[in-house]
Amino acid sequence: MSTSYFKRHIFFCLNQRDGGQQCCAQSAAQQAFDHCKQAVKAAGLNGAGGVRVNKAGCLDRCAGGPVAVVYPEAVWYTYVDRSDIDEIVQSHLLNGEPVQRLILPAEVGRS
Repeated sequence: MSTSYFKRHIFFCLNQRDGGQQCCAQSAAQQAFDHCKQAVKAAGLNGAGGVRVNKAGCLDRCAGGPVAVVYPEAVWYTYVDRSDIDEIVQSHLLNGEPVQRLILPAEVGRS
């Protein structure tokens, strides 16, 4: 029996950095977050025992942005468009299979 209220969380960095520095907000992160929430709901994954889609401030991996991270697996993603988000929802959030091609390399940091 799981003690977790949600099976998975996906956090989207929506941070805006000052001075025009590279950040996730410059890469349509809010739109990706909104799309993910809709896709999770449409797939019936939202709510207790399912998936929670969360906004996050800086996740400190700006050089790979935009970024999202799925817990409890701690899989870090970078994405380009809605189809990438759809693939994360279907493969990882629904079926538990990380999307290898979208995984952010471990060495990518803030920059």
